[in-house]
Amino acid sequence: MADGDLPILNVHTPTSSFAIVYSNTEDSLLTLFDKISKKAHAEFRGRRVKSGWVKYSWGSSTWNLDDESDYRIFVWRQKSSSPNDDSFPVLHVRNPDDPLPAPPEYQNPSYYVFKTQSSPPTSSARTRSRAERHSVRSSGSGTNSKLNDADDGVPKFKKEFEKFQNESGVRTIMGSIGPVNNVRMLLRSGYRHVYISRKFALKHGFIPSDASPGHYGYGGLVNIGSWPITVGRTRTTHAVYLSEEAHFDVVLGRAFFEKRQVKTDPVDPTDVVCGDTGEKIDCELVILKDGKGQIVTVT
Repeated sequence: MADGDLPILNVHTPTSSFAIVYSNTEDSLLTLFDKISKKAHAEFRGRRVKSGWVKYSWGSSTWNLDDESDYRIFVWRQKSSSPNDDSFPVLHVRNPDDPLPAPPEYQNPSYYVFKTQSSPPTSSARTRSRAERHSVRSSGSGTNSKLNDADDGVPKFKKEFEKFQNESGVRTIMGSIGPVNNVRMLLRSGYRHVYISRKFALKHGFIPSDASPGHYGYGGLVNIGSWPITVGRTRTTHAVYLSEEAHFDVVLGRAFFEKRQVKTDPVDPTDVVCGDTGEKIDCELVILKDGKGQIVTVT
């Protein structure tokens, strides 16, 4: 940072943006946390900013700012760039115990999670998306297809999304649960918890092989304990419930969405981002059909 530049840092939260005066020679990680706490006192309801709350964007990635080691790297990166550069570090602060705002609540577009969510997918990414290969492949080819899109004035992405909705496609991702790897999991924010099917639980020893009604039986939802779930590069632990879901081995509900800060794109159904790490998750759309070829709706 040049000596003549005003020593400020821009700070974004899920609902607001502000700036603080900062000196990389006089401040420390603790004083930085204190300044943010005072500035956002009302938003954080008087709670002090601490380790796990702060990240910063630098370059094209988002980095944790949790301890002295992170802070030394942050200071070096700040010194190596100018406030006028796009690469100059910008802070993002959130209490991880509070849920992210959801529409119609205000979402700060400068906060890194919402910025990632709002970035439109590139045309090349759309061409490669599995949604087009598996469930929303457009008919026709080349120039004729493009002309047809232009004729009725309806954008291609909107047609594909409407087709996805009409065909009852569901989002699925690959991950691991407990000792079991490469499990296809259904993403379903309308469900409250994380669930595994009875068949899957029996096969992999999550419940005893002699389970009977009243003992992991059909008496409603049964909590079978907390299990680690790995999606992408990150492992988190969740309370898991036994379910009678017949179509998917594992269903990741709202508890998973909130813990990993999962964001989905209403335009591109294969665009899934875990906001806690900023990692984009490989997603496939699946359309279920019964033996007669009729589409099965997952409610």
